[in-house]
Amino acid sequence: MFGGGAPVLSLTDAAADRVKRLMSGADGDVLGLRVAISSKGCSGLSYVVEYAKEHKQFEEVVEDKGVRVFVDPAAVMFLIGSTMDYEEGKFASGFTFANPNETARCGCGESFSVA
Repeated sequence: MFGGGAPVLSLTDAAADRVKRLMSGADGDVLGLRVAISSKGCSGLSYVVEYAKEHKQFEEVVEDKGVRVFVDPAAVMFLIGSTMDYEEGKFASGFTFANPNETARCGCGESFSVA
């Protein structure tokens, strides 16, 4: 919980189900998934989702719908109030984010920016 209030990030049922499936097929000691922000893409920032094998110092831990997601400390200010979803389409599948902090998103949807 960030600031003792609402979680930094919440998950939809689809995202939680996908995290559970990923965790069941993970190799080794995986604690959950980690969400981070990377500087790349045409709008400047991109979401990164990876396996978390340890709880890093200062990471926020979101436990929602029976899964655990670690939020990289450098990503917290960009993700506050966001919802993580999982979408499957004919040509692409993946985690998506409804982020109230975004001020712009590139045309392909791969990167975003904040004010």
